[in-house]
Amino acid sequence: MSVSLTENASRQLKKQLDKRGSGIGLKLGVKKSGCSGYAYVLDYADQLNEGDQTFEKFGVKVIVQAGDLEFVDGIELDYRREGLNEAFQFNNPNVKGTCGCGESFSV
Repeated sequence: MSVSLTENASRQLKKQLDKRGSGIGLKLGVKKSGCSGYAYVLDYADQLNEGDQTFEKFGVKVIVQAGDLEFVDGIELDYRREGLNEAFQFNNPNVKGTCGCGESFSV
């Protein structure tokens, strides 16, 4: 099982955690949503819960609940700026399809 971050994503997450003033890392998960089935959920992690898996890259931790690992195994989280827009990008090898608006995915 693996979850990775690009250097850009790690830098952005460090900035956000520093600005927030607390937290041990990023909580990455999925929820049932949208027309394709699942959507990513990002939140700050303040503690580890039973069953959480921790992945660390460039000094930043990503925490995933055991039940969500099958959906995000192998994912690479990137942060990109394109013109005036900037956002996290999910490069997930498990995705078999996405909806037209890009909000949800299927595996």
